[in-house]
Amino acid sequence: MKLPVIIQGGMGVAISNWTLAKAVSRFGQLGVVSGTGLNRVLSGRLADGDLGGQMRRALESFPLPEVAQNILERYYVPGGRAPTASYKTPPAYSVNPPIFLDQLTALANYVEVFLARENHDGLVGINLLEKVQMPNLASLYGAMLAGVDYVLMGAGIPTQVAGILDKLAHHGPVSYRLDVQGAGPDDDMRIHFDPERVFPGITRLFGQLKRPKFLPIISSVTLAQALLKRSEGAIDGFVVEAPTAGGHNAPPRGALKLNDQGEPIYGEKDVVDPEKMKSFGLPFWFGGGYGSPQQVNNILAAGATGVQVGTAFALCDESGMEASLKQAVLRQVLDETAQVFTSPNASPTGFPFKVAQVAGTMSNPELYAARNRICDLGFLRVIARNDDGSLTYRCAAEPVDDFVRKGGKLEDTEGRACLCNNLVATAGYGQRRKDGSVERALVTSGDDLVMMGQFVPAGKTSYSAEDVLRYLLGLPGQTPAAQVA
Repeated sequence: MKLPVIIQGGMGVAISNWTLAKAVSRFGQLGVVSGTGLNRVLSGRLADGDLGGQMRRALESFPLPEVAQNILERYYVPGGRAPTASYKTPPAYSVNPPIFLDQLTALANYVEVFLARENHDGLVGINLLEKVQMPNLASLYGAMLAGVDYVLMGAGIPTQVAGILDKLAHHGPVSYRLDVQGAGPDDDMRIHFDPERVFPGITRLFGQLKRPKFLPIISSVTLAQALLKRSEGAIDGFVVEAPTAGGHNAPPRGALKLNDQGEPIYGEKDVVDPEKMKSFGLPFWFGGGYGSPQQVNNILAAGATGVQVGTAFALCDESGMEASLKQAVLRQVLDETAQVFTSPNASPTGFPFKVAQVAGTMSNPELYAARNRICDLGFLRVIARNDDGSLTYRCAAEPVDDFVRKGGKLEDTEGRACLCNNLVATAGYGQRRKDGSVERALVTSGDDLVMMGQFVPAGKTSYSAEDVLRYLLGLPGQTPAAQVA
């Protein structure tokens, strides 16, 4: 399998959708779909009428028609929901999820990968988050049923995933050790997934599955060393992500310090040396700020296999960002007014999170303060053990009284954003509440957002994934406007 030079980053909720991944893959590079929140995305697309028919076509390809039909009966609205109607929300995950939720999650990932891989022989990957643990088993299995080539995972230390991929390739039952706040050293809380229980007869229908290559997303050589030592299966390479990348960033090494704007300060300890990565003898890609051919060539010369690029693809024609919002962000870029703020507290995870400053979105503190706190998707909920041994689920972005009642600290709620609802809205599926309000978007982007105008061809106001790839790879094609004298 030829290794790609460009990995298109997995972004947000459905920003890296099947359309984008397919465009990149067909060009010979690694297109990646985001697996985060896909059960909510699939249900939202069906509720909006699935006007192109792609969701239903992909579901029809699944060899257990009764499972696909059950999903359609619950969520599909012919012609689309009324503008004043709310989306029907799938239940949030818990340690013991209902079978239907695992089916929906697996099928949502199957659909996304199926469509991304359709009618070409390029490579397709899926990006998942270690921080969003409970849906991961069903997500991985669904992606593998569709033949996914790569699994990328960051936002944590994914030591279990490689071994899980080995077992799922044979449709074996798997479990995932869960992080539980307040747990003792001997506690071992797990979520379980048995393919034959969730999809009776699935082994016979599919046979042995392809085991995808596994690329952990890391921020330091130390983390790479830890994963190689503790991983429960084979690691096939690394993506090294710098703090200039969009989305969640690893916290700075050492004590957290903020600059005058209130952003975390990163230093030399947070810079990864390519020479040290070469010593592991595995392919590696650098991500975060590699938006020019020169930067690509420099890191290739330093021994990297290639680069991961996100922000450039987030604003291209094929990305899943809601169209008018994408246009507004790109307009800011072209007007040279775009700004990105690395927030130390916006994410309920506690990881720094990059927020593009866009009018009308939740980057506006007043809009966020006016939002009625609600936690109904629960992707970022954490599990906590009570004194009596019972479990509770909490999120620092949920209603403050609820969070504190569940044992959370009041100070942990300050400035937290509901990334689940915000990022779903960024993809165009914002929930309509009973009071008539609609959840607002929150755009995340890398620090190099200001440079995205370089991909816009002369005489145009937008650009394609192919424009990005041709420019970064130094291939002949349309000359970006920024390069026209």
